[in-house]
Amino acid sequence: MANHSHDHSHDHGQDAAPVNPVLVDIIRGDMIESRHRGSVAIVDSHGQVELAIGDVLSPVFARSGIKPIQALALVETGAAKAFSLGHAQIALACSSHNGATIHVDIVRNWLGKIGCSENDLECGVSLPWTDEAKQELYTTGQPATSAHDNCSGKHTGFLTVCKHMGFPVQGYTRFEHPMQQRLLGVLEQMTGMDLFEAPKAIDGCGIPTIGVPLGNIALAMARLGDPHDQPEERQAACGRVRTAMANEPYLVAGKDRFCTRVIGALGQTALVKTGAEGVYCATLTDKKLGVAIKMDDGSRRAAEAVMIRLLQNLDIITDRAKGQLLNLLEPSIPSRAGKMGGLGRIADATPL
Repeated sequence: MANHSHDHSHDHGQDAAPVNPVLVDIIRGDMIESRHRGSVAIVDSHGQVELAIGDVLSPVFARSGIKPIQALALVETGAAKAFSLGHAQIALACSSHNGATIHVDIVRNWLGKIGCSENDLECGVSLPWTDEAKQELYTTGQPATSAHDNCSGKHTGFLTVCKHMGFPVQGYTRFEHPMQQRLLGVLEQMTGMDLFEAPKAIDGCGIPTIGVPLGNIALAMARLGDPHDQPEERQAACGRVRTAMANEPYLVAGKDRFCTRVIGALGQTALVKTGAEGVYCATLTDKKLGVAIKMDDGSRRAAEAVMIRLLQNLDIITDRAKGQLLNLLEPSIPSRAGKMGGLGRIADATPL
């Protein structure tokens, strides 16, 4: 896989990693206030690299960006069918949701359907993601629970597979648990890599996260849209996951969120998914492409600016969608009083 970055680092007798290019400038007034470096990979479903900017060969943790890949196990094991899950539950399995009332209610009902409770969730208790969702919770006078965690849908999906397959419920987040081993197998098949020796760590929600090169993450996302070389059950599962995300964009994230707005405007044409620490992934179904973005400094706003530019460059954003996504196309940075404070702009020298 080609590496189009340039090495601006100093040679101290060792092979230094190349420095990724500046992709996004944050402008305040007429001055550049911040700069965000990063890397981008766009790969088709046959593994052909369409675009490689920066270091796309070193492993990165995809974090929540690959939740749609992890959700495949929920469908292809037959667990979703066994518990009569609909688009809402599958979309929540792919989600990093706001923890709004609608998200939490569906998770709680789903847990009841599989004979589990919030106590079985190993993602941990956390407050909702947005101020609005926090306010919703405060007005009830109830404490936050594990169902409010933005990964509770994914974890409920894992519990559903455990119940269906007869795996132990307790400890489903441990690397050696059959649930996580099954997810590792799915990730290996979709990325085309043996990940036994790959870097491993613990994600924010407590599950293992695996280091995968950006180009192979993009390949996995491309195969989600065009699983032509995958087993029949996997192909059906990919279709089910795509349909659920496209039908329930609000459940994938929530009010005013980038993922929800882009999927709401473009459907399966651009199934985008945020991940922590400046990761963004996308399945561009019609074009049979996968996208993976990683910002060096972990900036989500910068990753979103890069993603929207890529969608523009690939002529995916229709005229109708432009009206719906206007303030994402030219992302502004408001003051706390709501006035225009600055804007995020793709850096002039960037090959985007």
